[in-house]
Amino acid sequence: MEHHLGDVMIAVSELDGVVFDTDGVITDTASVHAAAWKRAFDALLAEQGARMGERFRPFDARDDYLRYVDGRPRDDGVRAFLASRGIVLPEEASDADEGAPTVAGVGERKNRDFLEQLREHGVTPFESTVALIRGLRRRGVAVAAVSASRNCEAVLRAAGVSDLFDVRVDGVDSARLGLVGKPAPDLFLEAARRLGAEPDRCAVVEDALAGVEAGRRGGFALVVGVDRAGQAADLYRHGADVVVTDLAELEWATPEGSTP
Repeated sequence: MEHHLGDVMIAVSELDGVVFDTDGVITDTASVHAAAWKRAFDALLAEQGARMGERFRPFDARDDYLRYVDGRPRDDGVRAFLASRGIVLPEEASDADEGAPTVAGVGERKNRDFLEQLREHGVTPFESTVALIRGLRRRGVAVAAVSASRNCEAVLRAAGVSDLFDVRVDGVDSARLGLVGKPAPDLFLEAARRLGAEPDRCAVVEDALAGVEAGRRGGFALVVGVDRAGQAADLYRHGADVVVTDLAELEWATPEGSTP
């Protein structure tokens, strides 16, 4: 079974595993994350503006999210976005300044909002991704779900797809094992290790710029970028071998002409 698209061709028989990012690739939750980040950051920017006597530009749920937050561990995303606005916050509140804004506090505010939306509205998996995963499994290719989020298990369970994956590596594992977040390849390399596969025998499927960069840094056989936000050129620049708007566009074929 081979994959054909553009200048990329790889036989699925040469892959022992495929590592899928969660939000934006497996489940339609990237927009929920972006909206929760906007509410958390805009509240902080309003507070900071009032305190400093100036007006801060609101968080852009597309450009700022994709550039500074998408795919990164929660606190890293907070630091990266605030640095872009020239704002530095303490990591945690001190006893002498209890109630002051902190990096951890902004992240927790966002997380509470996200979990509330998850409980109220649930989450939908992408049908084309689910179909591809089932096809890979039928042909003996192991699959992993990866996320920088500590909510990965809850998201996969809410989407009804948690049983599709041989392994899961998420923000909980990252904190426990001391893994460096994307664009470092640690999460993907840990997923490959748990699958019992070498990176050069695995593919990575990602929608975040930091994620495709992590796949390239990790030496994976194929890095597929999923462009759900009109950033195909950036995905290629960050290391994607091939970019599609939906995984249904991937052309997988066996010598007999069947599909996964």
